Amino acid sequence: MRIGRIFFAAVIGISLSFAAYAQYGMPAPKNITATKEEIKKMSETKAVIETTFGNITLKFYADVAPGHVKNFLDLAKQGVYDNTVFHRVIPGFMIQGGDPTSKDPAKRRAYGTGGPGYSIKAEFNAKPHKRGVLSMARSQSPDSAGSQFFICVKDSNFLDKQYTSFGEVESGMEAVDKIVSQPRDGNDNPNERIEMKVKIVEPK
Repeated sequence: MRIGRIFFAAVIGISLSFAAYAQYGMPAPKNITATKEEIKKMSETKAVIETTFGNITLKFYADVAPGHVKNFLDLAKQGVYDNTVFHRVIPGFMIQGGDPTSKDPAKRRAYGTGGPGYSIKAEFNAKPHKRGVLSMARSQSPDSAGSQFFICVKDSNFLDKQYTSFGEVESGMEAVDKIVSQPRDGNDNPNERIEMKVKIVEPK
C-alpha cells in the first residue's frame, strides 16, 4: 500500500498543500448510514477537543452528513484522536489534525499521510465553509476522507460542495485562533506539538 501527501485546488490552477492522507489500493469507500434515531442523537451530541490552548466544543450537522458525523464520533470513542496533533496550521485559512501517525513524535515528516485504514463516501452539502466550520480533509478523490479533519479560521467558500462540512465550533474559537497563530515550519507543521484529546458528550 502506497501512502502519499495530497493536495486540493483552491482556485483553478492553484493548489494548496493540504496533507490529508492518500492510501492507494484500499478497499472501496465505506458508505456509512444512520437511522433517524441515530441522526437525532448525533445532532444533539457534542465533541470537546481538549488542548493546552483551551477546549474546542463541536456540534454536528448530522442531518446533511450523517456518515461523516458517525465516523468521527466512532473514531473519537475508540481513542483514535487522543494524543494526535494539529499538524497543519495556516493563518487566515484553517487548522488540520486527526492523523493517527502524528501520535509518534519520531514520524514528524509523515504527519498528514495517515488515516484509519479505510475511506468513506463524500457527503457534499449546502453548509458553507464559514469561519468555525468543521470539515473533512481528503485527497483528490471525493471519496477519500478517513480521519483527518480541519476547522476553518476564515470563511473559505471556495471549498463549498468540494469538501464535506459536518459540524462547527460551538465554543472555543479563541483556542482555534491561538493554535493557528503558533510558529510553524515550512510544511505548516507547528514547531511544538499541539496534542489533543477528544471527548464525546451524548444527550441524556
